[in-house]
Amino acid sequence: MINRINNLRSSFDSLGVDAIFLTSRTSHRYFAGFDNEDGALLITKKNAYAFEDFRYIEVAEKQLTGTYNVVMLKGKRSEWLGNILSSENICTLGFEDLHMSVSGYKRLCDDITVKTVPIGDTVNKIREVKTPDEIEKMKKAQKLTDMAFEHILGILSTDITENDVASELEYFMRKNGAEDKSFETISISAEKTSLPHGVPACTKIKKGFFTMDFGATVDGYHSDMTRTVSIGKADDEMKKLYNTVLEAQLAALEYLRAGVKCSDADKVARDIIYKDYKGYFGHSLGHSVGLEVHEMPALSPNMDKILVPGNIVTVEPGIYIPSKYGVRIEDMVLILENEIENFTKSPKNLIEI
Repeated sequence: MINRINNLRSSFDSLGVDAIFLTSRTSHRYFAGFDNEDGALLITKKNAYAFEDFRYIEVAEKQLTGTYNVVMLKGKRSEWLGNILSSENICTLGFEDLHMSVSGYKRLCDDITVKTVPIGDTVNKIREVKTPDEIEKMKKAQKLTDMAFEHILGILSTDITENDVASELEYFMRKNGAEDKSFETISISAEKTSLPHGVPACTKIKKGFFTMDFGATVDGYHSDMTRTVSIGKADDEMKKLYNTVLEAQLAALEYLRAGVKCSDADKVARDIIYKDYKGYFGHSLGHSVGLEVHEMPALSPNMDKILVPGNIVTVEPGIYIPSKYGVRIEDMVLILENEIENFTKSPKNLIEI
């Protein structure tokens, strides 16, 4: 954790702050190593403080002592904070404006008199490049996701519901070691596959395309994968649409490496899709993944950021024909100097069930 704390400290001068107060759940997990949605961290130039309540104090004292001064909260957090800021002669305090509500900011200022400075996406930028430890956790999460896909192929039929599939995927991943699902599982059939974020229902699976977008969480780190299969035989039009998406994804995967501009990667896939399906690919090619499912940088047509080794991104082109059907294929990959490492091992050929 000390390296992460020091990375944050290195931003103090450019931000013009003497300390940073971290209140988001994600920042607590990243800089303290365990999940507490109500915890807070104060990083100064010389010290680090963890504010924890009774529910988490035992964990905090075991895991953080030596790196953090652990403070068990009794009363208002802002009072404790104000006392520490005064004792360390802090004049300017950075805060997580992207995560803090207006009421939260007012509570922060109740008992402090120092100048406050929004830190914007400072923490997000630190988290963009994943460490070897983070990478291994995400590999494990994706392995569980691949295992769940292989498992679900054996039970897919028109005799079960969309909700059955979502529940089975999530149960399988938890049973085999996942901390949780990554997000609300998408498992939708037939005309609902035209909805990129369609919601599964207690209705039996229909013949046609069936899309599953799901992932596992391992020690806070997420995976994200989409596969579209055909329930019953696919006709020629369905095969053309599916193969177009697959061609676009394979081309983008081949193109990706360090030094590539995010918008250029999106264009590689979009140009292929738009030859015959212009206007039917309405989202970005992909996004970064980590402690959150959607992080930066994104493989967006509007993002000029250059990819660097250690970025982990999804590659998920899709085609969606309203009220008819849709196809999406998604892998999660690690950006390396001259290539990528694809964590996703599930087959991508059109599977007909």
